[in-house]
Amino acid sequence: MSESESFRAIPDIPRAFAKSQGDKPALVDGERRISYAELDATTNRIAQALLAAGVEPGDRVAFLDKNVPEYFELLFGAAKARAVTVAVNWRLAPPEMAYILNHSQVKVLLVGREFLGHVDQMELESGPEVLVIEGNEGDRKGFADWYGAHEATDPLLPSEWEDTCYQLYTSGTTGLPKGVELTNRNFFSMLDVTSKAWHFDTESINLVAMPLFHIAGSGWGFVGLYNGGTNVLMREVDPAGILRLVEEHRLTNALLVPAVLQFLLITPGIDTTDFSSLRSIVYGASPITEDVLVGTMKATGVPLLQVYGLTETTGAVTLLEASDHDPGGPKADLLRSAGRPLPGVELRIVDPGSGKDCPDGEVGEVWTRSQQNLKAYYANAEATAEAYPEGRNEEGVGWFRTGDAGYLRDGYLFIHDRVKDMILSGGENIYPAEIENALMDHPAVADVAVIGVPHEKWGETVKAVLVLSGDDSPDDDALKAWCRERLAGFKCPTSYDRVEAIPRNPSGKILKTELRAPYWEGRERMVN
Repeated sequence: MSESESFRAIPDIPRAFAKSQGDKPALVDGERRISYAELDATTNRIAQALLAAGVEPGDRVAFLDKNVPEYFELLFGAAKARAVTVAVNWRLAPPEMAYILNHSQVKVLLVGREFLGHVDQMELESGPEVLVIEGNEGDRKGFADWYGAHEATDPLLPSEWEDTCYQLYTSGTTGLPKGVELTNRNFFSMLDVTSKAWHFDTESINLVAMPLFHIAGSGWGFVGLYNGGTNVLMREVDPAGILRLVEEHRLTNALLVPAVLQFLLITPGIDTTDFSSLRSIVYGASPITEDVLVGTMKATGVPLLQVYGLTETTGAVTLLEASDHDPGGPKADLLRSAGRPLPGVELRIVDPGSGKDCPDGEVGEVWTRSQQNLKAYYANAEATAEAYPEGRNEEGVGWFRTGDAGYLRDGYLFIHDRVKDMILSGGENIYPAEIENALMDHPAVADVAVIGVPHEKWGETVKAVLVLSGDDSPDDDALKAWCRERLAGFKCPTSYDRVEAIPRNPSGKILKTELRAPYWEGRERMVN
């Protein structure tokens, strides 16, 4: 058994590797290097500081910044104090951020200076202590000064298998985000499997470029540390910077969404970059065209691995192996597949109307059962029950409804569409209801429907179809300004159509399939 296979909780990672390879870099951020020994000591201090601040087991602490080492320091320190880390999407508008922080009742908020202006616009009900990553700012304490006043003594609190240790927020169809509770069990029952599938080991030098508020960022970085590897952090995605880091650090592992791969292909220097150190590139989270796929294979010469999963499934539940990437060959049709279930994962396709399983090749809702499925939606028992329609066993395992539509063929999963109306743009999940609610507040809007339409770079982009009332007829710029005051930029419609009426069925439900049809004619609306 490897050292990591014995881990049962998040704090085990810095504790173990501080002893076995204390001098090895755990985190690299530009010129900054943080060893495993330093990570362990710092997180002990953070745990003591949290306890001294009155943080109790199960309390939430939040992180709001781009990709910096302090995120992982807070994650491990909070886990040692049996607190739960909430990573906040920095792309959200201040009111959206405030909802998440208030819903989770955070006791401590760690924020980067870039986002202090956002915090100043929020009314935070729980009155959290606000700490600044870069140092003291006015009457707000700097993070390092705050925890530096405490001893580097591990509190050694028990961390249970079913403890929630991590909480990410995902948008909901009602327009309000839901807090996904992930446990030690969720992570540690799948990390050994995914480490092998993605070619991780103790020698891994892992690029963490996707945002940490996504499972594709923080979860991916967690895999690197679980193996005792080195995580190289990129504050935010920069294609030229990725090419530089590949050679500078001799990166071995990377996860990049298709939009980033597309930008890489047009980045100067890709044809001269030495990619030979990379064992594989994992991609997923949004649709990919065959041109981008084939172009990436040719430009890098690196094996590609496709994954499919959700925040609620602690990330990937399927894998399309490098050997199944066969453009122009006998397996070419598998490029439309999301791959086969990972070991320990079961899939079934269920007819949403009857609740019966669908035969091979027939489209239905994708359900999955594994140890990876979320513990609960935080403070939302109704949503949790809906996610597990058949209930769960005494170990908390049951069939989880993904909300995606697809079919199985010869053991491979093909994602066909979405059961709900979620829009997937550049790896971001966007729910129309949230945008529709914002637009309906406009005095000139009588009715609205929001749909996803094709976009060459982002897979889909947001379109608003409007019925206007009265004499006031706002132009696109006015509507964009209205939305930007209320929504994150990536959720704002990129185009607006005016119509006489929104098509609805007799019960009043918007016929979004009918609205989308002209834009998707001749295309398959796919998501991987």
